[in-house]
Amino acid sequence: MLKDLEKPIEYLKGVGEKRAECYEKLGVKTVYDLLCHYPRSYIDYTSPVPIADAPTNEPCIVKGRVVKKLPEARIRKGLSVYKVIFTDDVTDLVIVIYNSEYMYKQLEVDKEYYLCGRITGNLVRKEINSPVILSADTEDKVQPVYHLTEGLSQQMLRKTVRLALNVFNKNIYEPLPKSIMQRYNFCSLEYALENIHFPKDMHTCELAKNRLVFDELLVLQLGMQLMKSRSREKSGFVLKTQDMDSFYNALPFILTNSQQTAIEDCIRDMQKEQPMNRLVQGDVGSGKTAVAAGAAYFVYENGCQSALMAPTEILAEQHYETLKGFLEPLGVKVALLTGSMTAKQKKLVKEGLENGEYAVAVGTHALVQQTTKFKKLALVITDEQHRFGVEQRAALASKGENPHKLVMSATPIPRTLALMIYGDLDISVLKELPKGRQPVETYAVTGKLRERAFNYVKKYLDEGRQGYIVCPMIDESDMDLQDVKTYAKKLSQGTFKDYTVGLLHGRMSGAQKEQVMNDFKEHKIDLLVSTTVVEVGVDVPNAAIMVIENADRFGLSQLHQLRGRVGRGKYKSSCILITDNVNEESVKRLKILGKTNDGFKISEEDLKLRGPGDFFGSRQHGLPALKIADMSQDMDILRKAQEAAQLIRNADPKLERTENIYLRELVDKLFDKTMSDN
Repeated sequence: MLKDLEKPIEYLKGVGEKRAECYEKLGVKTVYDLLCHYPRSYIDYTSPVPIADAPTNEPCIVKGRVVKKLPEARIRKGLSVYKVIFTDDVTDLVIVIYNSEYMYKQLEVDKEYYLCGRITGNLVRKEINSPVILSADTEDKVQPVYHLTEGLSQQMLRKTVRLALNVFNKNIYEPLPKSIMQRYNFCSLEYALENIHFPKDMHTCELAKNRLVFDELLVLQLGMQLMKSRSREKSGFVLKTQDMDSFYNALPFILTNSQQTAIEDCIRDMQKEQPMNRLVQGDVGSGKTAVAAGAAYFVYENGCQSALMAPTEILAEQHYETLKGFLEPLGVKVALLTGSMTAKQKKLVKEGLENGEYAVAVGTHALVQQTTKFKKLALVITDEQHRFGVEQRAALASKGENPHKLVMSATPIPRTLALMIYGDLDISVLKELPKGRQPVETYAVTGKLRERAFNYVKKYLDEGRQGYIVCPMIDESDMDLQDVKTYAKKLSQGTFKDYTVGLLHGRMSGAQKEQVMNDFKEHKIDLLVSTTVVEVGVDVPNAAIMVIENADRFGLSQLHQLRGRVGRGKYKSSCILITDNVNEESVKRLKILGKTNDGFKISEEDLKLRGPGDFFGSRQHGLPALKIADMSQDMDILRKAQEAAQLIRNADPKLERTENIYLRELVDKLFDKTMSDN
């Protein structure tokens, strides 16, 4: 990339050390970073409305001229008000300016201006308070609006972006190969950068955006594909074919077709010279642990060890019990290793792992500690991968000689997004639910029926079942939602005073959460009031009823994940979604959950309705942050980017050709590491 673009932001005129610190808060350190600090929106002055037609109390743009400037009025010490009479020759409007003599003085009588703001008042008298004012003879009729931080203004940022564009224009470079630009009919990067920051109209802005979105998604795709081909050096464990019949025959149930296929995928991968790098993606309750058990048994038959890392102790214990049930009858010794075990217990387990006594280890991050050593670790399994840091996963993998890797995820993701998020992994999808799993009956009701819903919960509790009530908030930062602690107290002293009510939320310590969940598993708690921390993984077969308050606050995929906490046993289970927001969109969304229990279908609908916030919002999957692409809006461009990445790498697998040199630099920059060893 061009050296001038990599220069610190102070290189631009008017940006001193102090202002550079403000830019750094926005993630802008270099001239290049500033060019990629795209506007969050635009003020389009090209289509003003007549003052008479301007909607009250809504943002709008009007055009007119200054008729008269009224004298300054001092309301009190430190507060001056300036008023200006403005007209479009049909309707008059009063501009009200607070404490800005400068803005007041800038306005000239009889000169035309655009005003952007909210108009208040009535038919007789209309006002606009502190509007954005633009001279009517300005050439830039579409003004960018940027994310700001204290110490920076829109005007300042626009001025500095203009300087950054001048630097680019002196040293124009084009990262896309000509063949790709022609194939997809994209504008040049020079045109795109100019018109994303200072578009002539919204059409040129759209052309620019499409090009920049494509670039961003293409670079991300290329990076993921390079990661996939990297670490394809030989595995220390090329395993041999084994007879798996004893494993299948010992299972207390028949595997679904998807489970069978996933195990076969793993076995095939582990017989190759490159290490397996596979994701098993399945809906809540689709039987991913049985697949992990099959893979671990195959490794055991090859005389090697496996390790499964779970994000919490309670999940680790759950996997331990399940794997023990599957594998110990076949002579496979399974060990549990967690932080809360005594020093003596840990020592014994670690000795057993080092001397090969245990073939399978299940645990939390305790597995990655330096003192944990394995005799022959050939398979590393991580559950709910996004909840581990890259370092933790790498640390566990480093315990073996380039071992095979299996990742399990219970978050159903549309295939296009899965390829994006897990582009460096091969994917197996578990589509069916195992036999005996019952769909959860789901109902959406308004708050008026809350008491009736609670009576329905009591019916389940009286039959000996347990239930959850889920709330979206942890504290009262959002005033229209009840604080979960207050809410739990109210329920335990009121409607559910005859039952044991427990409380679980994210501000509790790990040990407190573990204690509450263990009490719930052991039925010391009848009804658990919880925030979304209950979402992942915990298996309580006796829990058969769930109520979700303010259900409209959640994405469909998250609601589906929550609902998956019930219906895990033999009992008929229900989920009641309560919402006080009865607008058409909310009702439409919640009805989808009543119609299907298929997490993949729900995730597709969620993507259409809400965009990928549920999948990308918290950046939980460790992807580099996207600056301009929006998966909900840009799926067509994503498909083009995936296709283009494949075309480019078919011709130049390592991006070594001259035409791909800038793309390679952008990939390295995005992933913040050099992939030159590919």
